[in-house]
Amino acid sequence: MTHASDTSRTYDRFKGDGRKGGDSGPAVSRDGLPAWLDPVARAADGIEPLQLSRFLPPESGDGRQSAVLILFGEGPRGPELLLMERASQLRSHGGQPSFPGGALDPEDGDPGTTGPLRAALREAEEETGLDPEGVQIFGVLPRLYIPVSAFVVTPVLGWWREPSAVRAVDAAETARVFTVPVADLTDPANRATAVHPRGHAGPAFLVESALVWGFTAGVIDRLLHFSGWERPWDRTRRVPLDWHA
Repeated sequence: MTHASDTSRTYDRFKGDGRKGGDSGPAVSRDGLPAWLDPVARAADGIEPLQLSRFLPPESGDGRQSAVLILFGEGPRGPELLLMERASQLRSHGGQPSFPGGALDPEDGDPGTTGPLRAALREAEEETGLDPEGVQIFGVLPRLYIPVSAFVVTPVLGWWREPSAVRAVDAAETARVFTVPVADLTDPANRATAVHPRGHAGPAFLVESALVWGFTAGVIDRLLHFSGWERPWDRTRRVPLDWHA
């Protein structure tokens, strides 16, 4: 894998305990990280932006700065990911399963430093009710771009060190909150290629009565691949976005 120096510098800039010293914000730390997350941490250090997505932030600097929390926990069936389903009435990505996250607020701080870390934790708390004190940030992926909503997204990797109860805090924004075992995400029976009505195609996961597609599925797909967790699956199996119909 090609080494992504920018990503490594991101880790170096944030590592350690940000609550010590002048910065009261979150920091990236791998102290006490479970061994099964080591492949994900290594992938975060080495992955290049174009290995994650062909949609990268505009060189002009346009786009709304945002962040998502990719939160790994350990459940009854082993490693799992926290996801949510956005309320169907939302203008942006309504009805889609997604990572918790959203746009940076002014109080989150500098988008180029710890702003995305604060935003990812804040949005996750607002949307799912989780306790951010139980989340350990262990990596930051390169910024990506969602053209349809003009979001510039920083994916923040977290370890759910101390799990807390989660729920759909605001029904106007979140339809449900759920966890998905990584074993289900890597199961070839749950994998497919989602086909958008406009003809776009991309990886998808049929898990927990949901079709995970788009940006979220693309990031999960790449993380599974570069972490060495991916299992061979039938890329010719196609499902429409209205697969429930």
